[in-house]
Amino acid sequence: MDFAAAFTRDPQAGPDPVRRDAAAAAVFAVLAAVLALTVDDGRRPDALGWVLLLAAHVPLAWRRRAPLPVLLAVVAVVAPYHGLDYMHLAPIPASMTALYTVASTGRPQRTVIVGLSVTSVTLTMQLFVNPHEVVELLRVSGWVIAMLVFGASIRLHRQLVAGVVERAEHEAERKVTEERLRIARDLHDLLAHSITLIGVQTSVAAHVLVADPDRLDREALVRALDGIAETCRGARAEVRTTLDVLRAAPEGPLPDLASLPDLVRSSGAALSVRTAAARIPAAVGAAAYRIVQESLTNAVRHGGPGADVRVDVGLDEEVLTVRVTNGGAASRVPGQGAAGGPGGSGYGILGMRERARSVGGTLSAGPRVGGGFEVEAALPLSVGEVAV
Repeated sequence: MDFAAAFTRDPQAGPDPVRRDAAAAAVFAVLAAVLALTVDDGRRPDALGWVLLLAAHVPLAWRRRAPLPVLLAVVAVVAPYHGLDYMHLAPIPASMTALYTVASTGRPQRTVIVGLSVTSVTLTMQLFVNPHEVVELLRVSGWVIAMLVFGASIRLHRQLVAGVVERAEHEAERKVTEERLRIARDLHDLLAHSITLIGVQTSVAAHVLVADPDRLDREALVRALDGIAETCRGARAEVRTTLDVLRAAPEGPLPDLASLPDLVRSSGAALSVRTAAARIPAAVGAAAYRIVQESLTNAVRHGGPGADVRVDVGLDEEVLTVRVTNGGAASRVPGQGAAGGPGGSGYGILGMRERARSVGGTLSAGPRVGGGFEVEAALPLSVGEVAV
């Protein structure tokens, strides 16, 4: 078990707290017995002393559920133990543990009140037992204050970590929401284009019907109606690729693979596009463009303007593959540690993964063998229904 994690973990969290604390209390009891038999700083415990010493450890099993009552119970048993001048060091681990739990879980005001109360009781008992031991008085008071400060610092540390985690989660949610808004804006352009095309084809069909009913051009009418049906099917497929359709205004023309050369050229990366004359759905092309855009941004941000970046776009049967490789040494992308695990913000990768998922695809990102970083996406050309 990680020793630091055991101390910084929330005392009121974790599975089976009573069982775990009961085991710890048993260990402290054994330690107290060893100290009582080996350390010479008071009378050797008799039957009453052993009962008091061992009884002081029993409440520790419930220290996470009721920190303050446990401390009061420990003090109630330890005070007469010290008052009878038994081995004073033996119950100290149990007392400090109860004190630490109160300080690490309570508010600052309660910690101060408890500290003053415990210090007063301790000093009173010490004056009663050894009134001439000024150094011992200072030592005992110092231990009490040190344990209170330690517990309070651990509590503040936990609050700070919880705050950082909460802010990171909110930021991740915000980034995902922004990416979904961009997807919705792209969908707006797709639907606007489809609706415009349907309007034109409908006008053609109407003209064919009205212009000369006696000499109706059935082939032209069938072509127009087939075009309307095909456009409707395409628009429906595009709608299915959207995770969350939101009403939003368009932000310029919809990007596609034809826009990649300008994008890659501005970043200084090398580009290879191997799609031949294949028809790439607009939503898939837009997703590929956004993934390359975010990957290049991350590569420049974390690898510098001179980073060795390659962009490769190709077709593997009915799947569009997008691979962005940064060959820089030890390049890091937000969200990836040295071994590809979580570390940093990770919002760029979250957005790219959401973009790939919007068209039914997948995305992976991580360090390359030998150094550098690689983002790879697989985007199917025939998009099915995407689970929201």
